[in-house]
Amino acid sequence: MSVIQSIRDRGTWIIFVIIALALIAFILQDGAQRGGSAFSNSSVITKVNGVEIQRGDFEDKLKNAEAMYASQGATREQLIGNVWNQEVEKVLLEQEFDKLGITVSPKELNDILFGQNSPLRQEFTDPNTGEFRVDDAKRAFAQIKKSKNAEQIKMITTGYIDPAIENGKRNKYQNLLIQSAYIPKWLVDKQSADNSSMASISYVYIPYGAIADTLAKVSDDDISSYVKKHAVEFEKTEETRNISFVSFYAGPSSTDSINALNQLMELSTEFQSTSDSKAYLAKVGTELAFYDSYFGKNKMQMSLKDSIVKTPVGKVFGPYIDGNNYVLAKMVGIKQWADSASVRHILIATVDPRSGQEIRPDSVGKSLADSIDRAIKSGADFNTLVAKYSDDQASKVKGGVYEYFPQGQMVIPFNDYAFDNAVGSKGVVKTDFGYHVVEVIGHKNVSPAYKIAYLAKPILPSNETISLASNTAAQFVAESKNAKTFNEQAKIKNLPILTASDIKANDFTINTIGSSRSLVRWIYEKSEGDVSEPTEIDDQIVVAFISAINKPGLLSAAEARPTVEGIVRNEKKAKIIIDTKIKGSSLNEIASSTGFSVGRLDSLSFGNNFITGLGSEPKIIGASFNKSISTNSSSAIAGSNGVFAIQTIAVSAVPSAFNNAALSESLLQSRKMSIYRSAESLRKSATIKDLRSTFY
Repeated sequence: MSVIQSIRDRGTWIIFVIIALALIAFILQDGAQRGGSAFSNSSVITKVNGVEIQRGDFEDKLKNAEAMYASQGATREQLIGNVWNQEVEKVLLEQEFDKLGITVSPKELNDILFGQNSPLRQEFTDPNTGEFRVDDAKRAFAQIKKSKNAEQIKMITTGYIDPAIENGKRNKYQNLLIQSAYIPKWLVDKQSADNSSMASISYVYIPYGAIADTLAKVSDDDISSYVKKHAVEFEKTEETRNISFVSFYAGPSSTDSINALNQLMELSTEFQSTSDSKAYLAKVGTELAFYDSYFGKNKMQMSLKDSIVKTPVGKVFGPYIDGNNYVLAKMVGIKQWADSASVRHILIATVDPRSGQEIRPDSVGKSLADSIDRAIKSGADFNTLVAKYSDDQASKVKGGVYEYFPQGQMVIPFNDYAFDNAVGSKGVVKTDFGYHVVEVIGHKNVSPAYKIAYLAKPILPSNETISLASNTAAQFVAESKNAKTFNEQAKIKNLPILTASDIKANDFTINTIGSSRSLVRWIYEKSEGDVSEPTEIDDQIVVAFISAINKPGLLSAAEARPTVEGIVRNEKKAKIIIDTKIKGSSLNEIASSTGFSVGRLDSLSFGNNFITGLGSEPKIIGASFNKSISTNSSSAIAGSNGVFAIQTIAVSAVPSAFNNAALSESLLQSRKMSIYRSAESLRKSATIKDLRSTFY
């Protein structure tokens, strides 16, 4: 944590004896506190079993998540759902903790914060010995408490104490559930017997494909009836909506593309002749930023790099298309560089990279760096000076060494010194962070590296192109006041009508369309049959109408049809086969009446539902172990893939692959793993009122 780190680095400890009980009292006092929201808006964003989650608190958590995952490219929209799930789960678990009386005692909290698995290890590990400096951690906590700095105390509380308490409770809860897992002996014995059971059968198989789909039509009533019989599988807890839509292309036209190319070519002569490519690109603008250093061919990501690297220095390659741009590539320079370099350095920081605040005056930083550089060149020990002066904590514990980093990983001045200078070179480098005393200690794999300037102009739709698409869409809306006229106009104008289903109130992206929170909000603000105004999404202008509102409860026939239709059709085909195709009382007679042959299957395992060549057939596997199965038409079995008539020839047992002890352990571990999904079960049984869609 940065606050504690800065206290440690500056060594401004107030030396005093820390009494353990006082420390624990401090921890418990702060652990009970909860920081106030930065928002004055106290609107409720969600209710979980009556417990309110305030929007302000939620925004605080969301901002923390944005800062944490910014480097990974996570968007705010993506994180809203993740943070919401975490907060709902936290409320549900806290309610369980209260019911069960699960708490974290002062001693337990002290052990978590300052024990072997302390979350403070990173900040308080001795760089030379790797030992966790417990006393330093305790002094840091005590000093921050004594300072009465509200911001720092809040950081300690929210960054360490609250998570420690929460994780301690979670671990107790999980352990309580895990220890309750039990596998009775009778279940192990039965599972072992089932796994060792084998059967051989003769059979006649009539696949459902033998009956045309037109003979087994599936109505909405058929689907609704099936859904009601299997209600648990088709219960929906959240409303969804469907839309039908047409789109109008608003991307660049062929004329727009030609105009972009002409604009680029007008600059080509001046671009090639300029002696300062960086300044020229800054003046005329480019979509591909100028990287004022070198890259080897294998590090280059652009298209046509094989041709680009063959361009002589000072010459231009292109134009060519890269993504949505027309590009000219100018070869600025070529050098022989390693593909990776190793250095050690001492950073004399002048600016805090997190806050931008000055740490020391630039002149002071430069003077100190120059003095260290002279001392090293005079024979002073580099490791000693790193430990004493370097502000780069990441490399400080390794003697200031950065081992074999690739081209372009470091800031340009640091990068260029490492790759431009021979092994053994020493010097001072200025970057935005301050002054670096650098020694180059290794190079690997020397090959050509290239500095290339890219003049890139985007292929964009003109105002005329966008206006044409917008006017066409607006005219369509004017003529489409409801679903009926929408469909009529689409047919007249030969516009394909597309659909998007299962749109939820909190969605940011609509399947088959793209990202548009505004359209999702409109869908939930309007009624079935309403037609939207034109909505621009990427390079399309979309006009939609609400085709269905699917309330919570059992799925409608339309919603369930994609999943259920095939199942119901096969049920109808099974009845046709059994009623009209299967004749006789023996397998041979059934084979003759159906036109399919008698087959045989050996080594069917009771513990495996899959039959080679036939697929998953649990009903057939189960029936194969029933010696009383006869072969008259009334005993025909409707399987997953067709109708079967079977005759059991033999049932036997083979040695199990696992002894009972191993099987018992396997079953127990499987049950324990399911316990980790306990929060999901809590959510299903909870009353949750989700109001996110009114805020986002």
